[in-house]
Amino acid sequence: MKNIFNSTIVIACATIIVACNKTDETTLNDTSMNPFFKEFDTPFGVPPFDLIKIEHYKPAFEEGFKQHKAEIEAIINNSEKASFENTIVALDRAGQLLNRVSNVFFNLTSANTNDTLDQIETEIGPLFSKHNDEIYMNSKLFERVNAVWEQKEKLNLNEEQKKLLEKNYKAFVRNGAKLNDTDKTKLSEINQEISKLTIKFGQNTLAEVNEYKLVVEDKNQLKGLPEELIYAAAEDAKAAGLEGKWVFTLQNPSVIPFLQYAENRALREKIWNAFQNKGNNNDKNDNKDIIIKLVNLRMQKAKLLGYETFAHYVHEEQMAKNPENVYKLLNDLWTPALEVAKAEAKELQEMMNKDGIKENLQPYDWRYYAEKVRKQKYNIDEQELKPYFSLNTVRDGIFMVCKNLYGITFKELTDLPKYHEDVTAYQVLEKDGSHIGILYMDFHPRPSKRGGAWMTSYSDQKMVNGKRVAPVISIVCNFSKPTADAPALLTFDEVETFFHEFGHALHGLLSNVNYNQLAGTNVPTDFVELPSQIMENWAGEPAVLKMFAKHYKTGEVIPDALIEKMQKSGKYGQGFATTEYLAAALLDLEYHTINEELKTNPNEFEKSAMNKLGLIDEIIPRYRSTYFNHIFAGGYSAGYYSYIWSGVLDTDAFEAFKETSLFDQKTAEAFRKNVLEKGGSADPMELYKRFRGKEPSIEPLLRKRGLISMQTLN
Repeated sequence: MKNIFNSTIVIACATIIVACNKTDETTLNDTSMNPFFKEFDTPFGVPPFDLIKIEHYKPAFEEGFKQHKAEIEAIINNSEKASFENTIVALDRAGQLLNRVSNVFFNLTSANTNDTLDQIETEIGPLFSKHNDEIYMNSKLFERVNAVWEQKEKLNLNEEQKKLLEKNYKAFVRNGAKLNDTDKTKLSEINQEISKLTIKFGQNTLAEVNEYKLVVEDKNQLKGLPEELIYAAAEDAKAAGLEGKWVFTLQNPSVIPFLQYAENRALREKIWNAFQNKGNNNDKNDNKDIIIKLVNLRMQKAKLLGYETFAHYVHEEQMAKNPENVYKLLNDLWTPALEVAKAEAKELQEMMNKDGIKENLQPYDWRYYAEKVRKQKYNIDEQELKPYFSLNTVRDGIFMVCKNLYGITFKELTDLPKYHEDVTAYQVLEKDGSHIGILYMDFHPRPSKRGGAWMTSYSDQKMVNGKRVAPVISIVCNFSKPTADAPALLTFDEVETFFHEFGHALHGLLSNVNYNQLAGTNVPTDFVELPSQIMENWAGEPAVLKMFAKHYKTGEVIPDALIEKMQKSGKYGQGFATTEYLAAALLDLEYHTINEELKTNPNEFEKSAMNKLGLIDEIIPRYRSTYFNHIFAGGYSAGYYSYIWSGVLDTDAFEAFKETSLFDQKTAEAFRKNVLEKGGSADPMELYKRFRGKEPSIEPLLRKRGLISMQTLN
């Protein structure tokens, strides 16, 4: 997942008031002591995490706001006629101090937060929104942008310049530049409230995860669980002052394997109910009212700007263009996916009955019995695979794939500043040894980190005076920690996640454009997942597995027999995986295609939407409404469909390699030059066609997921 939230608010700014304990006014106002007030004096321009203190944020934000406003005023008051350089490029270059502090601050509130940072975030989020509106609703500034837009055909702009101009012009229009003063005020109020609510939603979800503990006192209740999970639970118990017991949490490395392996059905049900009711417990962390307010505010915003629904507003700037196209793709996939899921459910029910349980299959049974059926049908156990997927060997495998595709290499740097001891840093180098960028990687869960996995940046690539300014990129995951006698071992699903986020990282690292706004992952959300998802394809290829999958104890390369089992079982469970994903994507659309006020309780709204789809009781959406961070706390509102849209692209794109070879240099070079390097500098479909020579086909996706025999495309 690309961290959209951070990139969408970087250009917004305002003043904040924060209590800075034990810090005198002299220290606060001494800019020489604040590392944000100048270009970072560090190797490769990385943030000086070791020097940044919480009390530095307030003055840095305030000065950043001040400078940015002054830069905007300078553009407006320029006595020269509005031009591409003095208006559009000037906007792209404005706000550098603000960018520095924002990029560090908002990345840390996701990856390593605390109560003070959360409080600052709560206060400044709406103020960022307000300042953003002051820029985009500034009539005089829009006059200059519009003047350049109206003469665009006469300016002899190249493709990238045209795209930058178009992006800026549309940003002003889509942010209310053409509204009357009354409506501008109303829109600004809506935006500030949306900002408050999205921040609160994410904080509530993290609090729900951190506050829940399933405490087990009897080791007999742990039957079926892998030893490393039992060890981790004992360590979590010890940390909580419950030595001699076992603690399981709602962090994915804890709850998912518990549901997958725990023989104790009652405990599976207990932790499942906690998992599926995050944000839905009628307490201080409850998200239901927030959802209603957010959905209604987004609808009001869309209508104020002249759109039928919020989804129409969002999709206009995506590859999909409109909700109708999104619904068509999702509905075309829904029927075959649900049909396969029902067949899977029947198998699981039969296995459950053989265990002497005559009750109906429940969602908390699915992963447990799916693992048993997989083992029975394919003679494969995920625990049999994990020893071959230690975190370091998977990392080295990814490095080898990148070298074979693009000639790039990775050099660990142990002396760079880091924001947490778990973080590692690498310099990324071209084949000739020249510098590409810096990559931070942060792998393990902790209470200060939100769940999931994502890629983000501390600084995007750009050109200054004809010289490439290299990016600083980060990927953040939540993989299980090492144990006393074993390294961190990944499931194959986690291996794919690692490859996925690394694909996003490549998109940011290999960017080679002129303008900050167009660099790297600054592309439509239904295109941003192409570089990430295509990387997943290499993870399971036999030739690639032979490169990196080595037993952590013996060094033995993964056997052919085990790879064959993986290949045969690869399509198993795709009915479930595709159905739960599509259910969430369609739920997202249901919320964001309403055109009148939502008054229904989100639980009832969700239930009605799923009943309309015909979702079976044994499956719930991948994300239920009250913890659907992608759409209520992130940048994927009305856009969660993006993963499957990009899935069509990535499977079709990987066919180009399958038609030649896994590491075909010509194909890799075409993908790098036309996709990875181009960022948002051209129309996404045009970039794809330059790489592939044609528009993508849905057939490879259906084959990959084992759905093609049942697909009913019109």
